[in-house]
Amino acid sequence: MQRQKQLTDWLSSLYPNETFTIAPASADASFRRYFRATFADGATKVVMDAPPQHEDCRPFLHIGRLFEDAGTHVPHVYAQDLTQGFLLLSDLGNTTYLQALSAESAPRLYGAATDALIRIQLASRENELPPYDEALLRRELNLFPEWYIARHLGVTLTEKQSDALERTFKRILANNLAQPCVYVHRDYHSRNLMVTEPNPGILDFQDAVYGPITYDLASLFKDAYIKWEEEEIMDWLIRYWEKARKAGLPVREDFGEFYRDYELMGVQRHIKVLGIFARLCHRDGKDGYLKDMPLVMSYLRDACQRYIDLKPLLNLLDELEQHAQQTGASV
Repeated sequence: MQRQKQLTDWLSSLYPNETFTIAPASADASFRRYFRATFADGATKVVMDAPPQHEDCRPFLHIGRLFEDAGTHVPHVYAQDLTQGFLLLSDLGNTTYLQALSAESAPRLYGAATDALIRIQLASRENELPPYDEALLRRELNLFPEWYIARHLGVTLTEKQSDALERTFKRILANNLAQPCVYVHRDYHSRNLMVTEPNPGILDFQDAVYGPITYDLASLFKDAYIKWEEEEIMDWLIRYWEKARKAGLPVREDFGEFYRDYELMGVQRHIKVLGIFARLCHRDGKDGYLKDMPLVMSYLRDACQRYIDLKPLLNLLDELEQHAQQTGASV
């Protein structure tokens, strides 16, 4: 309550002659919280509450400017107090892509999402954002054995299993690091895209990096929260690839090679996400993400079945599933 009073006092200092009400808007997996301020005339703004001892607002401000300059719709910053950890932002509404997506709306919404993604990618400059380098990619992969295998499933890998996992990680990383680099949002999916005018409103971009061009596509179309038929995804991917080539982005000239890059990038992401969901449950007490694990695992398995390089990982996943069935753990 003390924090909310600070927030209200700060907003009152910005609008000394106006009345407003404050209500929770949303929270995310970090310490950030969002409040919606509704003024007497019905206008709304959003206040980000990011306690400075836990969160640094500067990456959000920097990346927001980059994405806004690129011509995409991100929250506009009206005021900031970095000492207290408050930002006053434009309101992108309540309707996420996840809520709005249907068989009818998906082609239009995903078309707008890939148009915005291309604008972000075209604006890319080296040395502007942290690199999505081998150290970071590997740190993310390592969440899987630490949090998913050891903590969530309670499994200690044999030396043979550890070697198989390490060989697979090296193959995945070799592909990821060979891809052309652009700005990467890093969580470009249906919960972070809002139905707005213009579409989409883009949220939660503060962890953006400079890295593989297929990463955000894997986030978008291999979404942990909504599943589409592969034929539909293939159609949307081809449309992106055609638009990207026309725009002059450095995508592979051969769609088959581009698709393989997308698949292997997806594998890196799914391995990471399973580790993150396990960590959110076991370290942070947020077990709501466990229900999303089966879809992420199905994406991972599907890709492993398609590529011979990933066969050792598929064998390991089979062994882990067998163990989970014996112990009753959820996979």
